Amino acid sequence: MKQLFIILILISSLVPIKGQKPRPLNEPNHDDRPIHFGFCLGLNSMSFVVRPSYPDTLVADVSRPSLGFHIQVVSNYRLGNYFDLRFLPGVAFGQRQLNFFDNHNKLISDKHKLESNFLEFPLLLKYKAKRLDNFRPYLITGGNVRYDLAKTFNQDDGVYIDLKNFDVYYEAGTGVDLYLSYFKLSIELKISYGLLNVINKRSTSNPEFQNSIEKLNSKIWLLSFHFE
Repeated sequence: MKQLFIILILISSLVPIKGQKPRPLNEPNHDDRPIHFGFCLGLNSMSFVVRPSYPDTLVADVSRPSLGFHIQVVSNYRLGNYFDLRFLPGVAFGQRQLNFFDNHNKLISDKHKLESNFLEFPLLLKYKAKRLDNFRPYLITGGNVRYDLAKTFNQDDGVYIDLKNFDVYYEAGTGVDLYLSYFKLSIELKISYGLLNVINKRSTSNPEFQNSIEKLNSKIWLLSFHFE
């Protein structure tokens, strides 16, 4: 939350103050083009929402998430003065870490890193506010389909977790378009929530760890920088 607060302060500092001399418009016709393209670089923080199996001897929990990154190709189709349709296929890399506790909250097994390498295909609707000089805030929402190419961990202590490759996500966020001299930079903060249970129930030689999880949903925060 502290990092989010700092980002919002930096963005708000770019808003023109009433009474200031109007700035010259950069890229004045940028948003009038019916179709334009670009690319996206960003950071992500992957996590899970865990629903444990009750009653059970083990409880799974997600440790502090670590940072990953994502790369996307931006395709933007203009629907009108205030709406765009955006398709951003790309790849995302990150990891999550699960810890297992007993019913007395005693740590049984920890530091089990689960890496994910996603192919992702988000389709999003963007609502843009009125442009203020070289600044334009917006809201964005839509869906995303992700396919995980690296979805399991199997370690020497017998802990085995198997996830489904495919998941569907709902996404929502906010951002700001900054019109620079030769291109538009968009800074965007978004949450992506998995709608499907990704835990894959199957027989294993040591099933108590996997069976301790009834439902597992993905949750990803994304900070993206779009260059268009």
